[in-house]
Amino acid sequence: MTLLVTGASGHLGRLVVEALLERGTPAAQVVAIARTPESISDLADRGVQVRRADYADPASLDAAFAGVDRLLLVSGSEVGQRIAQHANVIDAAKRADVSFVAYTSITRADTSDLALAAEHRATEELLAASGLPHALLRNSWYLENYTGQLPTFLEHGVVLGAAGEGRVSAATRADFAAAAAFVLAGEDGRGHEGAVYELGGDNAFTLGELAATVGRIAGREVVYRDLSVADLTAALVAAGLPEGYAGVLADSDRGIADGALFTDTGDLSRLIGRPTADLEAALRAALVTTA
Repeated sequence: MTLLVTGASGHLGRLVVEALLERGTPAAQVVAIARTPESISDLADRGVQVRRADYADPASLDAAFAGVDRLLLVSGSEVGQRIAQHANVIDAAKRADVSFVAYTSITRADTSDLALAAEHRATEELLAASGLPHALLRNSWYLENYTGQLPTFLEHGVVLGAAGEGRVSAATRADFAAAAAFVLAGEDGRGHEGAVYELGGDNAFTLGELAATVGRIAGREVVYRDLSVADLTAALVAAGLPEGYAGVLADSDRGIADGALFTDTGDLSRLIGRPTADLEAALRAALVTTA
């Protein structure tokens, strides 16, 4: 059985390939695709089939999907272009007679009012219309969205947000990747066709709790400052982010305030067979790497 992971040069896709290999999947049965195959040449050195493909290039997808049985579609990173790109992947999967597709979506994509959810919802609808057996992996926020900002939190002593007292069920990319590898491999006999998994960390937290945890492990005061969506957008733009991207991030905080990235299903820990990584452990690991 040949398993294909799209976006294998990205953070999540790369971790899914690693998780498949750690699970004991023979490297020769894993296909990793990227727009720049040379960026994952080390995987080829380990026996993984590395192929070039671009979501915007249907011919490249047809060539990459040849002989593939099960496929993980890692959502694209180009907001505003993802519906067309994902449609190309789904159409190519149909042409290649792929037997199963798993898709990395977002928490409750079918009902969410998050700006980020619209393209995920449209992709889920495309999958349903395609007739392809599939599963939806609805990921909450990455813990790395916060651990990656640790130097900034510590420099300024403040976590900025617009999430109020809302709780976010963030988990590490590695945990989400382990779940995706488990579903893609289908080794438990379930196949996962038709499954909808709402995936998030076991211990949700507020941004106030995030700030307090950062301060505790760093031994200094770090506070949470709650802003309006407009003020957070302006602060992110002032920090150098493009206005459109800043607006999406601020809207995501607004969604956190409304519970849009909270889930308590326990699906993630059940799929990976262990508790998810917690906030404090992730922050401590990040603190070591930034020291």
